Amino acid sequence: MPRTIAIGEVMVEFARGADGRYALGVGGDTFNTAVYLARAGVEVAYATALGDDRYSNAIVAVAEAEGIQTSAMLRVPGGMPGLYVVDTDAQGERSFSYWRDSAPARRLFELPGWEAVAERIVESSIVYLSGVTLSLYSNIGIGRLLATLEFARERGARIVFDGNFRPTSWGTDLTRARAIFAEMLKRTSIALPGFEDEARLWGDGSPAATAERIATFGVEEIVVKNGADGALVRTGSTSQFVPLPQPVEPVDTTAAGDSFNAAYLAARLAGSAPDIAAEAGHHLAGRVIQHRGALLPRQANA
Repeated sequence: MPRTIAIGEVMVEFARGADGRYALGVGGDTFNTAVYLARAGVEVAYATALGDDRYSNAIVAVAEAEGIQTSAMLRVPGGMPGLYVVDTDAQGERSFSYWRDSAPARRLFELPGWEAVAERIVESSIVYLSGVTLSLYSNIGIGRLLATLEFARERGARIVFDGNFRPTSWGTDLTRARAIFAEMLKRTSIALPGFEDEARLWGDGSPAATAERIATFGVEEIVVKNGADGALVRTGSTSQFVPLPQPVEPVDTTAAGDSFNAAYLAARLAGSAPDIAAEAGHHLAGRVIQHRGALLPRQANA
């Protein structure tokens, strides 16, 4: 398998259970994908910054237990990871509350040692990140990240991007979000957006419109996820609708897109065609949303 690296933030998670109590865990969109990639046998590293507290230590321990390489995780003395609380309604839809403004992950590309992280990215064959990743960084950090991705592409890496747009992460500055997303798409090889997010940011009227817009940036492979309505796969000028194999009643939709992305990428790296990879994505996402929390218990991951 090609060497893969995911970039983003891991946070402490409090998720409300069916009994109303909160359980402590860890999560983050690109980290969730990294976990499911590792479980699928993909060699994957994770790039982020953490503190030196017990919760940061616990995050590193979780990553190592999942087989994720941690050498690209910078540690900041006195720092602490961000925290989020997830609440789920009766339909399985979730809402998030965040405490993360001072988390070290937001300064990843401005901390001492960021150059070594950039080297790990450039040396990778697959680089995975999301719109949440982009929302973390200052303009300096974004500039360094985009330059790093450009070098990685020049060395033959494929850049995989899930738009995963979260309005609260960008404040009211949607112009900045669109500009950064556009720069990101210019460097993207495989796009794995969710239609609802793209419609919110760009005003797209359909998954086909999303795929068409993203294709104008030169993206070679596009999968537009659309929840219970399946996914639209576009390679070159050819599009194919891939429905869900069967209806699933969600318990918690947390990490549905993250797990889809992992299964899709793992299947593509193993040589599957895009439509078959999308079916694999549907299968794993369908299992994930029948459990509470972002990460399936390992014994339930098959």
